Amino acid sequence: MRPALCNPRSALCGPRTAVRGLRSAVCRSAVRRSASITLHRAMRKLVSLVLLFSTTFVFAASKEPVEAKHGMVASTSEIASRVGVEVMKKGGNAVDAAVAVALALAVTWPSAGNLGGGGFMLIRNADGTTEAIDYRERAPLAATRDMYLDANGKVVEGLSTVGYKAVGVPGTIAGLALAHKRHGRLKWADVVEPARKLAAEGFPVNQYVARTLRSKSTTKKLAPFAESVRIFQRNGRYYELGEKLVQPELAATLARIEKNPRDFYEGETAKRIVADMHAHGGLITTEDLKAYQPTIRKPLKGSYRGYEIITMPPPSSGGIALLEMLNILEPFDLKAMGFHSSPEVHTVVEAMRRAFADRARYLGDTDFAKGVPVNGLVSRAYADELRKTIDPVRATPSTQIGADTPMSYESKETTHFCIVDKDGDVVSNTYTLNDSFGAGVTIKGAGFLVNDEMDDFTSKPGVPNFYGVIQSEANAIAPKKRPLSSMTPTIVLKDGKLAFAIGSPGGPTIINTVLQVVLNVIDFGMDIQQAISEPRFHHQWMPDEIYSEPLEFNADTRAALEKTGHVFRQKLEDLGDAQGIAVDPKTGLRYGGTDPRLGGAAVGY
Repeated sequence: MRPALCNPRSALCGPRTAVRGLRSAVCRSAVRRSASITLHRAMRKLVSLVLLFSTTFVFAASKEPVEAKHGMVASTSEIASRVGVEVMKKGGNAVDAAVAVALALAVTWPSAGNLGGGGFMLIRNADGTTEAIDYRERAPLAATRDMYLDANGKVVEGLSTVGYKAVGVPGTIAGLALAHKRHGRLKWADVVEPARKLAAEGFPVNQYVARTLRSKSTTKKLAPFAESVRIFQRNGRYYELGEKLVQPELAATLARIEKNPRDFYEGETAKRIVADMHAHGGLITTEDLKAYQPTIRKPLKGSYRGYEIITMPPPSSGGIALLEMLNILEPFDLKAMGFHSSPEVHTVVEAMRRAFADRARYLGDTDFAKGVPVNGLVSRAYADELRKTIDPVRATPSTQIGADTPMSYESKETTHFCIVDKDGDVVSNTYTLNDSFGAGVTIKGAGFLVNDEMDDFTSKPGVPNFYGVIQSEANAIAPKKRPLSSMTPTIVLKDGKLAFAIGSPGGPTIINTVLQVVLNVIDFGMDIQQAISEPRFHHQWMPDEIYSEPLEFNADTRAALEKTGHVFRQKLEDLGDAQGIAVDPKTGLRYGGTDPRLGGAAVGY
């Protein structure tokens, strides 16, 4: 895992860009690929860069993984990553640092970091024990199956995505508190205080936060909610790069949580949540908050080419789909096919297609949707049968796989972080508000945004939701039920030792982002930073199209795939924002890899 080259972190790291291929062609490819392929890719992407320069920014050649002896944090916010490292330096373990990082992200990454959302934390201790903490949001007690339909049975556009009725009961604080109670070493107050201080004293916004706060989509989302506009957009006086964002109401909320995490569910914070909900037609009540409890689950486990894969069980669909795809792919020699060659892409897409069809057909909250065939879906025998249906020279039309099967959606506005401490404990955590800035609602007097997670349910089975996709009865709304998720926090072992941890935001693309990072490391021998930085593609069964980042495929590769029947839709945005940490099996050195797509930062000591 140790990098062959050691370059300093690139000083040129522009905003989100279509030209992510350039960052890999010059430096990283020279390590892992032939000089001729490197030159070909570099020239192709440089020519494309000239054409795109008027509308995009540029990443310089890729940085190398960040190296450290003791502990490492990889997150989308350098400030939050540094908070995690400081907690570990003070004697905290990976879970202590995870709580601190999660809360710091709620301050420094408002579009996705959260107090008012939920997620999944995957933990592996150095002694080999593993645990998954499910702190996904739940539907309120007053929620009903048809709550987003009008009198004629039609879905009311926007009702499940914007405003108070879109909010599920938040699980983040309860989940973090449970993880800390079971695994933490430091006092609870010690891991909350850094976030409180950040909110009270403020932090300088970086280019990504500044751009997001002033974007047209954010302005439209927050416009109906005066509290959100006041705090995050200063009523139109937008934050500029380097300006401090101070959040006193959020600091006061964190101070109450610092004293007692149950304040969020039964104290002053709970009262403010309920009062704001009641005043604006929201469903969350005092009873909903008191009743919320996170769930401890047994992680899913599989293997791939001698590596052990530990990942998230339902209500996340991610772990099942990941293991199913890896089982399908293992007999194929992807390395011999060539990285992102037409045969390799065809083979991986066909695995994606089949796993996503099964995701739509079978998966939901297993506490409600009985009979979810988890063991069958991740079995080798089932993968053998699916593999037989793959034509090596023709794309299988998605209509021939699970025709008329509903599909579910999850927004890309999520965030992930990984932590490894000095003892080898590891945390892989993904959590979300669902859409960017959640429901757009900031709880009055509490300073934090709340989720629009109710849109992850199906508003009406068989009918396209706001995002043009349809969902199944297994994911229909019910009180206390959790919506289906794509979040895929994952830990990979080799010979019983930690090899790397990985995860990403990205809605349905989460699963395929994690898959491709795993393939990049195991099949193509990339270090963790290379594996994260490489361009990505995505297929989710329906619609029957390959989504790719700009400049992902050259003309010859795309033409070859189109001749086999594949259809392309180029995305003009990034696929995922992966964060990962690898460990050198010989030296024990930690290597942090962060996604240049949103300027993440790995920090170690």
